[in-house]
Amino acid sequence: MITYIRFNNFYSYPESTEVSFTLGKQPTKTDYDFYIDTMQDQYRLNKVTAILGANGSGKTQLLKAIAFLRWFMCDSTSSLDSEEAIPFSQFALSDNESSEFEFGFLLKNADDVYEEYRYELTLTQNRVIKEALYKKTSSQFSYIFIRHHEDDQLTYKHRNFVIPSLADDVKKNASLISYANLLDEPLAEAIVNMFNHYKTNVVSMGRLGSLSESIPEMTELFNNDNALKLTAEKLLCQFDTGIDHINIKKVLVMSEGKQKEMLLPFGIHKVGDKEFELIIYEESNGTQSAYSLLGLILPVLKNGGVAIIDELDNDLHPLLLPAIFDLFRSSHYNPHNAQLIFSCHTPEVFNLLNKHQIYLVEKYEQASEAWRLDDMEGVRNDDNLYAKYMAGAFDAIPNL
Repeated sequence: MITYIRFNNFYSYPESTEVSFTLGKQPTKTDYDFYIDTMQDQYRLNKVTAILGANGSGKTQLLKAIAFLRWFMCDSTSSLDSEEAIPFSQFALSDNESSEFEFGFLLKNADDVYEEYRYELTLTQNRVIKEALYKKTSSQFSYIFIRHHEDDQLTYKHRNFVIPSLADDVKKNASLISYANLLDEPLAEAIVNMFNHYKTNVVSMGRLGSLSESIPEMTELFNNDNALKLTAEKLLCQFDTGIDHINIKKVLVMSEGKQKEMLLPFGIHKVGDKEFELIIYEESNGTQSAYSLLGLILPVLKNGGVAIIDELDNDLHPLLLPAIFDLFRSSHYNPHNAQLIFSCHTPEVFNLLNKHQIYLVEKYEQASEAWRLDDMEGVRNDDNLYAKYMAGAFDAIPNL
C-alpha cells in the first residue's frame, strides 16, 4: 500500500509535489483510518483521499504520477522498444530535461510482516538517469539496488537482487524492476503483484474516456467472478438504479466492419410480479457509470490495493458518493484496507471527509500546485469546510 508519492517536473507540476496517505497523531480519528505495523514503526494511514480543483488545474496530472510509476515499474520492459520515448511529459516551460519521483510503500514479506520500501527514479523522456530501491532495515534505509547512468556509463550495485551481468541488459528507457520480474526475481515479483491490485482509469494521455466505455471489460470480470457479480447486483439495487439483478449474455456486435460475440449485461427490472430486461446501453448514463465504477473498485476492495479514479462523480448522483466511501470504510467490504484516491468536482465532498483527506489543486501561470487541506493554517475540523470552500477561502475554485 502507498504511504506517499513525491515528484517534480511532471506534466503541469514544475516544483516538488507530494501526495501523502500517512497521518500524524493530531488528526481526529475516523473510520477511514487504519494502522499498519512494520518491522520498525507503526503507520496511521488513510483509506480515502479526494482531489478537488477547477477544470484544468492539474487534478488528472496528479493522479497520473501514481499511474505512471505503476506502469513504469511493472510494464516498461515489455511495452517499449529500446529507442522508444518514455510516455510522459515534463513541464512544458521547464529548461530541465529530467523528472524525479520518490515513492513510499509497504509490502508484506514471506512471514506476512509489512516492510517499508522507498523507490527513487530520475529520468528523461529517453532514458533512466537513476533508479534505486531501498528497504528500511533499522532507523535508516539500506539499498536493494542503485542503477545510475551518466555519460553513457552504467554504475550498478545491489544486495541480493539482479546480478550485474543481467542488469547490463536492461533497456535504458525501462525499469530494472520490470526486467527483474521477467526473470522471476522474488522481490520484483512481489512489487509487480502489489501493483496488479491497483485499478485505474488514468493513463499517460489522461482519463480513459467515460466509465461507461469500459462496460465490456467489466462484464468479463463479473462473468469470471460470480461473487463480485453478486456484490455488484446488491450495490446497484442499493443505489436505486431500478435493477434487481443482472443477466450476462453473449451478444453479436459490429466491430471494425465484422460481427463478433461480446459479453454484455442486461439489467432485470421487477414491478410486482412482472419483470423486463434492458441491455446496459439502454440504462441511464448514471447506471452505466455506476456499473463500470463497481468493476474498478470491487476487485480492489476484495484483494486490497489502490483504486485511482479520475472524475469519480462523473454521471453519478452526489448522494452516491457517501455510499462509495462507505464501501472503503467498511471492514466487511474492505477487509484488506484498500485505498481510494480520486478527483471530482462535487463540493459536497467537504461535508463527507475530513481536512486530512482532501487535496486542493490550483494552477498559477500554467504551473500546478497541490496541498493537503490540513496543511493550511487556521483550518479546523469543526469548520464548515464546504461553506469556506464555496466562499473561496481555500482557493482551488474557478476564477470567474
